[in-house]
Amino acid sequence: MPAETLNLTIALGHLLLGGAFVYAGVRNVRSIPVLTQVIGARGVPQARLVLIAGIALQIVCGALLVAGLWTSAAAMGLIAFLLAATLLFHNFWDHAGLDRSNRINGVISNIALAGAFILVIAAAR
Repeated sequence: MPAETLNLTIALGHLLLGGAFVYAGVRNVRSIPVLTQVIGARGVPQARLVLIAGIALQIVCGALLVAGLWTSAAAMGLIAFLLAATLLFHNFWDHAGLDRSNRINGVISNIALAGAFILVIAAAR
């Protein structure tokens, strides 16, 4: 692949991956009360503060990825975010039926995203 095409492809990947997390983080700002209750019910101390830190991580790391700045660090931050979000929001082991299936799908999606971030780290220059 020519260098110019490769650079454009990498930039597009950064835009799509990072942009999705910026969007999700901004969307989560509007849901702070509900999401705080969800993670508080899971026993997380200082649930609101933890949630706001997670949202900030989503937005900042996503924006860094979109901008092509510190992409390895941004990808590692988003992998950490995915790990925490998977444990807090996709706890399929506590559910049954369709809800369990939906949460398993969330886990699988987060694993795939973590794989994409590993590729970002590998491609960082």
